[in-house]
Amino acid sequence: MSGNPFHLGLFLQGSSVQAWGEAWTGHIGTSWMVPDLFLDVARSLERACFDYILLEDSSYVGESYGNSREVYLHNGLAVPRQDPSVVATMMIAATSRIGIVPTFATFAYPPYLLARLMSTLDQVSSGRAGWNMVTGSSDFAARNFGLDGLPEHDMRYEMAEEYIDLVSKLWDSWEPGALVADSESGMLIDHTKVHQIDFDGRFYKSRGPLNSGPCPQGRPVIAQAGGSARGRAFAASNADTIVASTNGPEGMKAYRDDVRARMAASGRNPDNCKVLFLVSPIIAETKEDAQRVKERRAALNAAQVDRKLAFLGKITNIDFKQFDLDAPVGELKTNGHQQTLDEFKRKAGSKTLRQAITEHSGDGGSVPLIGSPDDIASQMAEAMQHAGGDGFLLSLPNLTRRTLAEIEDGLVPALQKRGLARRAYGHTQFRDNLLEF
Repeated sequence: MSGNPFHLGLFLQGSSVQAWGEAWTGHIGTSWMVPDLFLDVARSLERACFDYILLEDSSYVGESYGNSREVYLHNGLAVPRQDPSVVATMMIAATSRIGIVPTFATFAYPPYLLARLMSTLDQVSSGRAGWNMVTGSSDFAARNFGLDGLPEHDMRYEMAEEYIDLVSKLWDSWEPGALVADSESGMLIDHTKVHQIDFDGRFYKSRGPLNSGPCPQGRPVIAQAGGSARGRAFAASNADTIVASTNGPEGMKAYRDDVRARMAASGRNPDNCKVLFLVSPIIAETKEDAQRVKERRAALNAAQVDRKLAFLGKITNIDFKQFDLDAPVGELKTNGHQQTLDEFKRKAGSKTLRQAITEHSGDGGSVPLIGSPDDIASQMAEAMQHAGGDGFLLSLPNLTRRTLAEIEDGLVPALQKRGLARRAYGHTQFRDNLLEF
């Protein structure tokens, strides 16, 4: 099966220890401080012509499970975790085409600081920077920044609307052509094209102008994960690429159709925002080999129920230790990641908590991908053809140099052979590559 090319990205589970306790990790437990693995990831996926790498982030140590940090620290669950801006800068320096998208939460960065940081990253990357814009999901994180907690879910999005408006005005405070650099006249910057913004909103204020100069792309690429109805509306209005986690080709199509309809309603061209669906492929030489890998992972998940529930609890702010593992999941509410919890509850149905978390941890993302590179390329083509676009964001819970090679040297050539992945970048800047098809 062949078809139109689609976009590819990597969802990198934070700038921290990868695949702790897995095979083929080498000395990751002691070598993680120096980001050689992340630089290898960036170079490898640039050779594979991926659109971007998204660096997920959080700024706290989990303690939701049993009101204790033990399970998180003992198992290295999203800790230790380095500041993504530093690792992103090093990944940018090691590459020349791939987009690099660190995560920054709006509650943790004053708008001016964020606008300046992102404009700098866009400059030093020659137009390859993106920002994964999140509103935060944990009161523990908020307290690390001197807050009592996070606002309610929908209020966070109201604040985010004003936040993105402000940082956009700061990026626009330099008109095109403001940088003159005319050695004859001695003029570096045309002062008539740099403007004070005097933004005074309900939640934020800033005088401006931005002192770091203009972004090569005009503004960085904005990534957003809109799962709830309020989140989808926000993503449809502001995102250049959306991180989506749904269930099956039908769910993928319904999600994409909904977001595109929202974009059209807000006056945007739906083709200007690329929806990438999270997947976790299991790649082996044959389908039988891949099935054995899947079975081993399922057995491991079944033996690590506490660890899996602790991780889900970190994201959703729910203490799953208080529940009976062998009782139905029941009613759950969160002020954290609503999309994650909604997907978990929908898939759980009438299953017990033990069954639900075991299956949730090994479900492979939006659509299961398992087999040889050719098998998976065919499965991706079929799912994408049904959904209508735009691509996949690979999430690898066992990210090592070995699994990296499976992607670069196995899966991507199989996709390229079918005309489903680019063989070369068409442009030098990130947004232009996103809009190429």
